[in-house]
Order: sequence, then C-alpha cells, then structure tokens
Amino acid sequence: MEINVAQLLKSPIGAEREYEVEGNIDIMGDGARCAVAGKVNLTRTDRSILVRGRLVTEVGLTCSRCLSPLRCPLTINVEEEFFPTIDILTGARLAPPEEPEHFTIDERHILDLTEAVRQAAIVAIPMKPLCQAGCAGLCPTCGHNLNLGACGCPPVEEDARWAVLRKLNLADTEKGN
Repeated sequence: MEINVAQLLKSPIGAEREYEVEGNIDIMGDGARCAVAGKVNLTRTDRSILVRGRLVTEVGLTCSRCLSPLRCPLTINVEEEFFPTIDILTGARLAPPEEPEHFTIDERHILDLTEAVRQAAIVAIPMKPLCQAGCAGLCPTCGHNLNLGACGCPPVEEDARWAVLRKLNLADTEKGN
C-alpha cells in the first residue's frame, strides 16, 4: 500500500490528494494476508503529510465462547502523520521528529501505509469476538460445542452460596428492571 508523494511534498501547505488503495496485509502476524481496500485523503502540512482514511477488511478470528473459527468484517479508520526523511527540494537528510513512535516517508518519497493500517486494524478487532450473538459456548464438563446441541452431561448442581443472588436477580426481572 505504497503511494508516491513527491508532488504532494512540493505542494503548498493544505494541498490534498485522495487515493483509492487496496492491498493484502498480514494483520494478525500469522502469515495470513487479508485484502484491505478503501479511500485515503492525504493533506500536506507544514512538516508532514496527514493521512486520513476509511478502509474495510475481514479477518479470521476464533469465537471467544465456543472456539469456532469465524470471519469478522472490520472497518478501519486511519489518521496518522507521516514525516519525510529527505527534503524534497534540496535532497538533504531531515532530522527525525520528536515524537517517539512516528511513521516516515522513505528517501524515494514513498509513503507506505501498511504498518499504519495494520495497527489501526488491530485496534478495530473486537475484544471478545462471537460467532453469533447468542453463542452458547462450550460445556464446562465435557467441552462439547453447545451451539450444535445439548451434550450428555448431567446438569450441574447449583452452588447454594449463589441462591440469594439468584433470588435478587429473579426479583429484578419480575419487576421489569
């Protein structure tokens, strides 16, 4: 997901370009590449290029309840600043910015979105992905996937210590709370 930004670096502050981008990125770090596509807007600032974009992809995850594999669609919002390493007019090397974690534009004036998109995608992944909203999970005794039907395990006896809380919960439900 590389964009040549040499002309934009020569443009005045505030100049904008819009690009449709697509590529395959290893988001999860497991070698599986995900197709990512969308639009990005590049804006020239006084010291860098600001990238804003909205991209979509789909990643392979594991259901947090039943451990089944699932495909999870993601909308990725990217907003990052990319700093040039070479002055476009003189060819002189530029000092790196003071920000500790920053993205750079290489010496050939190529802006590579790959790592910024990968990081934004990781943030967009749900903390507890589910294969379906009402996923029943696994039987705590035998490990059977309860989405496929009941298992043959006998019902678990309730712990008497939770009875008081269960009564409170039932009372709230009956009141409509």
